[in-house]
Amino acid sequence: MNDLISLLVDPWQYAFMQRALIVGMVTALVCGVISCWLVLIGWSLMGDAISHAVLPGVVLAYIWGVPFAVGALLFAAIAVTLIGGMRGQRLVKEDAAIGIVFTTLFAFGTVLISITPSQTDLNHILFGNLLGITKTDMWQVIVLGAITVVVVLLKRRDLTLFAFDPTHARSLGLSTRVLSSLLLGALAVTVVVSFQAVGVILAVSMLIVPGATARLLTSSIWRMLWLAPLIAAVCVLVGILLSYAFDTSSGGMIGVVLGVAFGIVYLFGPSSALFTMLRRHHSEEEAEAALREKNEDARLGSAR
Repeated sequence: MNDLISLLVDPWQYAFMQRALIVGMVTALVCGVISCWLVLIGWSLMGDAISHAVLPGVVLAYIWGVPFAVGALLFAAIAVTLIGGMRGQRLVKEDAAIGIVFTTLFAFGTVLISITPSQTDLNHILFGNLLGITKTDMWQVIVLGAITVVVVLLKRRDLTLFAFDPTHARSLGLSTRVLSSLLLGALAVTVVVSFQAVGVILAVSMLIVPGATARLLTSSIWRMLWLAPLIAAVCVLVGILLSYAFDTSSGGMIGVVLGVAFGIVYLFGPSSALFTMLRRHHSEEEAEAALREKNEDARLGSAR
């Protein structure tokens, strides 16, 4: 019992753990909110693509000695512009456009890594280094995260209408192109926020799993908007503590915890096959009881 209390309390005495917790919670909030719309619209592949496409920007930022966020934002914008342009021309299907841009930019990033002399920091970008976050990185995440959440929540009704019924949104005078661009821009910034915590490769887990898990628990977008960040925050907290306890990758452990949480809800949640089977069995028992009662009433009536 004392060991458990020590695990839950002792880590927060260190400044690097406090910074990791702050960055992790901000990342959970931003990714949790954005993931709701990604899941509803079906943009999971888009989140994966942009999270990988920022790699060359991060490497170039490392080479030039500028903040990683600057390079990541630049290449996230390039990826969004290229995908949007190819999709708008309708010469290539959306999934093909995403795949082409994603693989090309990610491959370019791996080439840059291979020719860069020092790879220590770059490996942290690939797989995350939440426990080694600096004050500068922390404030970058806080500012970018706050801007993204505020903008998205201010436009939440329009984005929700766009997600469920784009035709109706257009009939009300809303520009679906503008809303799509807004969400893509928010996604790009969210990717920049999340790679600081879990790295480029695992960023997609923060972008997809919280929203997908919340979707299994509720069909209401408004409940999803607070449930998904809550799920992400709990998983980040557990992942940080486990990575500290077992001296493992913080980003990798957060990804594992997110996957386990989704698996539990998928197997045992209200939308699971097990829950559905139990509910159906209970309904059948109620129907049989009602039928027996009706037959008994009919028998007593005929006896009288």
